[in-house]
Amino acid sequence: MNKTLKQLTVVSGKGGTGKTTVLASFGALADNKVLADADVDAANLHLVLHPTLVDSGDFYGAKIAVRDESLCQQCGECERRCRFGAITTEEIDELACEGCGICVLACPHHALALETVSCGKWFVSDTPYGPLAHAKLLPAAESSGRLVTIVRQKAEDLALQRGLPLILIDGSPGIGCTTVAALADVDMALIVTEPTLSGIHDMERVAELIGHFNIPATLLINKADINEENTQRIRDYCVQHGLDIVGELPYDETVTEALSAQVPLVEYGNSPVAAGLREAWAGLEQLLDY
Repeated sequence: MNKTLKQLTVVSGKGGTGKTTVLASFGALADNKVLADADVDAANLHLVLHPTLVDSGDFYGAKIAVRDESLCQQCGECERRCRFGAITTEEIDELACEGCGICVLACPHHALALETVSCGKWFVSDTPYGPLAHAKLLPAAESSGRLVTIVRQKAEDLALQRGLPLILIDGSPGIGCTTVAALADVDMALIVTEPTLSGIHDMERVAELIGHFNIPATLLINKADINEENTQRIRDYCVQHGLDIVGELPYDETVTEALSAQVPLVEYGNSPVAAGLREAWAGLEQLLDY
C-alpha cells in the first residue's frame, strides 16, 4: 500500500452494531477521501451513497470442475469420488463444487478439468460524497478475501489518480479472511461495538486480531445507554488494553428513519446520535492527521 495515503478501516466483531451506518456518516463528514466497501459478502454501503457507476469488471476467484461431454463415458467414477455431492454423471453443481480436483484425477477418460470462473464483480462509482470502490460476491462463492484486496486496490488507485489523501474502508463483521484483508496495512482501525454480551465477546475477538497485526485502534460504543453495566465493562476493557474510546452514541430511533430515507445519518437532522458521530469524526481526524 502507498504510505502517503492514510487509511482507516471500520470493523465490528459481529454484524448489526452500526458499522456501515457509522462509516457512511464519516464519508459525509470527511473531506478529500475515497470510500471503499470491503464487506463484499453483504455490501450495502452503496444503499445510502447513491453511486453512479464509472467502471466495473468480473472477479475470477475459485475454480470449479467442468466436463467435456464429448469425452465423458458416464462411468460414474467422478460421482463416487466426490465427497461434496457436487457431481453426477449428468450434471455439476457449481455451488457445491469445492474445486478440490479429485474428480479430474479420478476420471479415466480425461473428461473433466478445473477452470477459473467469474464469482462476482467489482465496481468503481462516483457518489455525492466522493468516489467509491465496491463489489458484489455471488452467493456461496469463494475467494472473498481476494475480492476485498481488489476493492482496496481500486480505492488506492482512485486516491492516487485524484490526489486524495484518505481512504475510509467499511470492513466486514467477524474475524475471517475478509476482515484480515480489510485491515492489512491500514493506519488505524475503528471498532464499532454495542453493550450486549455478544457485542462484548466479539469486540474482544476483533480487538485481539487488530492487536496481532499491531494496528493502532480506537473504539466507538453504539447504543451505549441501553445497558450501563455492559457499557462499563467495555470501558474497563479499553482501559486494561490501552484502547481509546472515540465516542459513545445513544440509542436513537432516527437511525432507522435515516436508513429508510437512504441518507447518511449526519444528514438527517441534528439528532443526538448525529451529534455524537460528528464529535467522533472530529476526534478521528486528529488521530489520523491527514
